[in-house]
This record gives sequence, structure tokens and C-alpha cells, in this order.
Amino acid sequence: MPSPTRATMVSSVAPPTKLARFVRTVTRARALMTIPVILVVALFVFLLLRLSPGDPAAVIAGDYATAEDVARIREKLGLSEPIVVQFASWVGALLQGDFGTSIFSSKPVTELIKQRLEPTLLLASCTIIFSVIVAVPLGTIAAFKAGSWTDRTVMLFSVGGFSVPVFVLGYILIYVFSMNLRILPVQGYKSPFEFGMIPFLRHMILPTLTLSVIYIALLARMTRASVIEVLEEDYIRTARAKGLSETKILMRHALRNAAVPIVTVIGLGIALLIGGVVVTESVYNIPGLGRLVLDAVLARDYPIIQGLILFFSLVYVLLNLLIDLAYTFFDPRIKY
Repeated sequence: MPSPTRATMVSSVAPPTKLARFVRTVTRARALMTIPVILVVALFVFLLLRLSPGDPAAVIAGDYATAEDVARIREKLGLSEPIVVQFASWVGALLQGDFGTSIFSSKPVTELIKQRLEPTLLLASCTIIFSVIVAVPLGTIAAFKAGSWTDRTVMLFSVGGFSVPVFVLGYILIYVFSMNLRILPVQGYKSPFEFGMIPFLRHMILPTLTLSVIYIALLARMTRASVIEVLEEDYIRTARAKGLSETKILMRHALRNAAVPIVTVIGLGIALLIGGVVVTESVYNIPGLGRLVLDAVLARDYPIIQGLILFFSLVYVLLNLLIDLAYTFFDPRIKY
């Protein structure tokens, strides 16, 4: 039997489907659209230090620094060069993955971010998963029973979730569950890869609850509004006329068609997470990126501040790119 030729082998490979080609095209287009945003963010981060009032090196060095200390910091940051040369050198370093070096610890900023990334990533993941699991059913039930006591209770929770600051809620939970009931640890972090899942979950319950409340309030409110709008459409009345159960109508028709606004809020809520992580990690003494931001601000370590602002901005832009791409799966009518 003759062996298959190269042409036969190539022709046997199935061509990419229309969906695959469409996703590839949309991904390229949206990725190109994010480049100007990233450039503007990079320029802002660069000018954050250079255009600040006074001598940045003197501000970083502090009130009791000598002239030699100020000169050393200026040399380390390259502030003696023209600003155009500084920007070109800084962008060149960024393209190589170099976010700079900490002034006080003398460690690369990328290394510090890697060391602190795991707690923040796991906290944000737990918060998003828990919030979606709780908020979407709450908002859907509130929409289905609009005007009832269930609806009013969910809306009251949403208003309360927006009204209570994150740090106040954190201290309340610590007082109740850690100091009075003594069932959960007060502070700290245990890596699941080092200590196992049980210690990790015990230390992650209170921070996740603290950070989730405002996210659940926002997501439940938007889910309710979107589902109520969809329930008034003609195809919902047609489904009811056909005898479909309310559960099938909610899951198969209402919630699916309300998914685009809900996914949008999930993407926008990432900004709330970035701000809430700083406060939550400070309250619960979690060694993540939020604590690193606070420590860098208190120490005036500008390279770390610049690196973290750029890192959070890149994460936010990329996640919103993924959210935009998800629209086409929930609603085929959306085209880019």
C-alpha cells in the first residue's frame, strides 16, 4: 500500500471553521485597538515621576537625606538624562520585561511582583467566582419576583453593599467570626500549594466575603435590571404561550439574552477588585500586590509604584479584551 504523500496529508487536515476564523480575526482587531490604550498608560506612568513637583530624587530620598543620597538616586533612576532619552530607555527596558529596580530593596520590580502575585490572584479569583455564583441567581430571582419582598430584600442588600466601606466590613467580620466566635483566623495567608486547601480556605473566607459584598451588590443589581428588561420581550410571552416552565424560560431565554450586560459589569468590576484588594490585603495582612502597593507608597519607592500601576493597567486592559471577545459568543448579532 503506497504511503500517503505530503499533499495527501495536508489535504486530510480539516480547514478552520468559520467560527475559528471569525474569532481569530476579532482577536487580532481588538488586540490592535488595545495598543494605543497601553501606550497612553505607559506614557502616564512614565510622566508620573518625571513631572511631579520638585526634584523626584529629593522626594524619594526624604527630608534627612544628604546631597550624596540624592545624587545616587538621580543616577540610579537616570534622571540626569534628557527626558526623551529617559523615555526611550524606559520603553526599551519594558519591552524586555524589565519594570525597573526597587530603590530600597534593590530587587527587580518584576521579581517582587512574582513573589506577591499568588495571594492576590487567588483572592481575586475566589471573589469573582463567589460573587458570580451568589449575585446572578439573586438578581434573577429578584427580577422574576419584581415588586415582592424578595425583590426589595435584594435591592436593600445592594444599597447596603455599596454604602459600607470595605475596611469597615472587614473589621466587623474579624470582630464577629475571629474575636467572638473564634472559628476563623484573624489575619494571614496560607498557600494551598504549601499548606493544603483547608488552611488556605480558612484564611481566605473572610477576605473573600469582605471583597465580594460590593461586587455582589453591583452584579445583582445589573442582573435584575437586565433580566427584567428581557422578560418584557415578545419571545418570552411566546415561550409562555407554548407552555414552557418558568425555570426553562429564565435559564434558556431570559438569562442567556441578558448575559451581555452582566458580562460587561463583571469586566468593569475588575476595577473595583483592584482598588479593594489594596484595602482588603491591608486589613487581613495578606502579603499580596495590594500590600506591596501600600508599602511602596509609604516608602516612596517610585519604581515599584510605576511597575504596579503599569501591571494593573495591563491586566485590566487584557481582561476587558477577553470580555469584549466573549460578547460574540453570548450574542451572535454583535459584530466587530
